[in-house]
Amino acid sequence: MRVDLLLGLQWGDEGKGKIVDVLTKDYDIIARVQGGPNAGHTLEFDGIKHVLHTIPSGIFHQSATNVVGNGVVIDPVIFRKELQQLDPFDIDIKKSLLISRKAHLILPTHRLLDAASEAAKGKAKIGSTLKGIGPAYMDKTGRNGLRVGDLELPDWKARYRALADKHQAMIAFYDVDIQYDLKELEAEFFRSMESLMELTFIDSEEYLYQALKSGKKILAEGAQGSLLDIDFGTYPFVTSSNTTAAGACTGLGISPGSIQEVFGIFKAYTTRVGSGPFPTELFDEDGETMGRVGNEFGATTGRPRRCGWLDLVALKYAVRINGVTRLMMMKADVLSGFETIKVCTAYHYQGEQISHLPYSIEAPYLTPVYREMPGWKEDLTGMTEASKLPKELQAYINFLEDELEVPISIVSVGPDRTQTIHR
Repeated sequence: MRVDLLLGLQWGDEGKGKIVDVLTKDYDIIARVQGGPNAGHTLEFDGIKHVLHTIPSGIFHQSATNVVGNGVVIDPVIFRKELQQLDPFDIDIKKSLLISRKAHLILPTHRLLDAASEAAKGKAKIGSTLKGIGPAYMDKTGRNGLRVGDLELPDWKARYRALADKHQAMIAFYDVDIQYDLKELEAEFFRSMESLMELTFIDSEEYLYQALKSGKKILAEGAQGSLLDIDFGTYPFVTSSNTTAAGACTGLGISPGSIQEVFGIFKAYTTRVGSGPFPTELFDEDGETMGRVGNEFGATTGRPRRCGWLDLVALKYAVRINGVTRLMMMKADVLSGFETIKVCTAYHYQGEQISHLPYSIEAPYLTPVYREMPGWKEDLTGMTEASKLPKELQAYINFLEDELEVPISIVSVGPDRTQTIHR
C-alpha cells in the first residue's frame, strides 16, 4: 500500500504542477487533496503552457486516473472552463477524471461573501483571491455546505436555494458596496452544474482503499504551500485548508500509515502573493530581477509575486512539520547571474538570535540574519546532468542539504518538463 505525497514548503507557487507532471509516469492515480480554484498549477511541455486550478496535474497523461478528493472545494463555473481548455487534447474525461461525492461546492454567493468580507476589512484585508474559498470552507465546518453527492438527490436545487438565501442575508450584514447581478451569476452556475453532473462521481475513500489494496500507486497532490496552512501558516494571512501533510489524510480518506514518501518542493529563493509577513522580502534591484527573470506572477490572480532570498528558518519548519523525505528545488536557473547569493539562517527576534519560526514573523519583531555564498553566471536552462551544474550551485545545494537534513533529489532549471535534473 503506497501513497506518496507532494506539497509546497513555502507560500505556494513553488512549482508543484510541473513536478506532478514529471512524476506522473510512476503512478497510477493522481489525487488532489485540498484547496480549490485559488490554486494555479502550471505545466509546460511541447511549447504550450497549461494552468490548472482544480483538475489534478496528471490529466495530460493517458495512463493516469485523476481524482478530485473530498478535501477540495469545487467552483463549477471555473471547473467547466478548465474542462473546455482540455477539449483540444482528446482526453477521455469521464474515464480519467473522478470526483469525490464528499467534495464541497462553491456557490456564486460564496464569491460574493468573499468580496464583501474583504471589502469590510479595509486596510486590514488578508489578500484573498476572492474565489469564495474561505466562505465555502466556513460552510463546510459550519455543516451547511452543498456537496457533489447532493447533486444526485432530487431536492438539490432546494438545498442550493436555502444556502444562497442565507448568504444574501450575510452579504447585507457587511454593509459594503459590491455590485452584482445574482440572476446572471446563477444562470452561468446552473449551466456549469450540468457539465459537472456529466462527470463520474465516486466514494473516493472506498475507491482509493481498493486501489491501494490492488497494488496501485497514488500520488497525492497538495495545493498552496505549507506556510499558508490554516493552523501552522502565517495566520491570519493563510488559506482555509490544511496544506501540510496531515491534509492528505483528511482530504482523501487515506490512513497516515499508507503514506510513504513526502516530497517537499521549494524555490531556490522565496516568493509570496498577497498580504502577510515576509522576512526576506527584497525591495531593491535583486528582488526586481528575481521577479522579472522568474516571471513571478500569480497563476490564478495574475498579481505580481513578492520576491526575496531563501528563508531557511521557515523552510526547516515546513520540512519538520511535514516529515519531508525528499526535497525538490525549483527555479535554480533564476538565480544565475547574481554575484552573491544570500540565505536567511536565523532571525534577530526580541533581542536575541533564534533559528526557529516564532509565533509572529511580522517585521517590527524580527529581522533576518543572512549567510552569503558566491553566485554563478552559467545559463542552466540547457543542462541535463547534475554533475554539469556550476560548482557554486552544487555548493549551495550541499549547504541546504546539510542544514535541512533531507536530500535534494530534483533540481529544476526551467519551466518545461524536460528541464528537470535528477540527482
